[in-house]
Amino acid sequence: MASATSLARRIAPPRLWPFLAIAAILVVGAVLAPLIAPYDPNAQNLLGRLRAPGTEVRGVVYWLGSDELGRDLLSRLIHGARVSLTVAALSVVASGIVGTVLGMIAAWYRGIVGAIIMRLVDIVLSVPAILLAIITVAIMGPGLVNVVVVLAFTRWPRYARVAYGQTLGLASMPYVRLSRFMGGSTLWVLGRHVLPNIVGPIMVVATLEFGLMVLFEAGLSFLGLGVQPPTPSWGSILATGRNYVTTAWWIAVFPGLFLFLLVLTVNVLGDHVRDVVEGRR
Repeated sequence: MASATSLARRIAPPRLWPFLAIAAILVVGAVLAPLIAPYDPNAQNLLGRLRAPGTEVRGVVYWLGSDELGRDLLSRLIHGARVSLTVAALSVVASGIVGTVLGMIAAWYRGIVGAIIMRLVDIVLSVPAILLAIITVAIMGPGLVNVVVVLAFTRWPRYARVAYGQTLGLASMPYVRLSRFMGGSTLWVLGRHVLPNIVGPIMVVATLEFGLMVLFEAGLSFLGLGVQPPTPSWGSILATGRNYVTTAWWIAVFPGLFLFLLVLTVNVLGDHVRDVVEGRR
C-alpha cells in the first residue's frame, strides 16, 4: 500500500492537482460542450448585445456577458474549447507520427536517405513556424482540416530530431544488433526494439508541443486564417473583442484567460512528464 501511494504521489504529486483539475474541466467541457453550454453558441439576440457579465435579458442570463451580436459568451467559450483542443490534439498526433517515422528512418538508414531527411528538417526549422503556417493556410485556404494539416506540417521536425538522436543511440545496442543478425526485418526491429524505447522522449515533446498548437490555432483564428465563423474559436473571439476593449472588455479578457490557463496547465504538466521520463522524480 505504501509503495502504491508513493508511486501515485510520484506520478501526480499534490502540487499538480490544481492543474490536473483545470485540465479535466477543460477536457470535459470540450467533450460535453453541447450538453454543458447553457445556450446555442450561434444564437443571436440583438436586444442583448454587449451585455456585461451577470446581465439578464428576457430570461437569458449572460454569465460571462454577450458579444456584439448578443450571443452568449460562456457558450461560445465552451464550444471554442472543443475547437482548440481538437485542433491541438490532431496536430500533435499527426506531426508526432510523421516526425517520429521520418526521424527513425533517417537514423536507421543514414547515408543519402538520412541526409535528405535531416536537411529537410533543417529547411523547415529555418522558417519561423507561425510565418510558415500563415503562408500555407493562405495557399490552402482556412478551415478546421487545413489548420490541422498546416500545424502538423510545420511542427513535425521537432519530433524528427528527437527520434533521430534516440534511434542513433539505440541502433548500436547489442539487443538491436542481435535482432538484426537473427534475421529481423527493419520494420520488426524498429517497431519492436526501437520505438518502445523512444516513446518517452517523444511524449515529452508532444506534451510541450500541445500548448504551442493551441496558441498557433488561436493566432491563425485571430488573423482570420483558422476556423471560420460562425464556428466559435478562442482566437476569433479575441479578434472580435479587440474592437470592444473599452466598451465590452469581457469579450477579449475571458478567452484570453482561458488560453492562459490551458497553456499554463499543459506546460506545467509537460514539465512534470519530462522530469518523470528523465528520472528526476
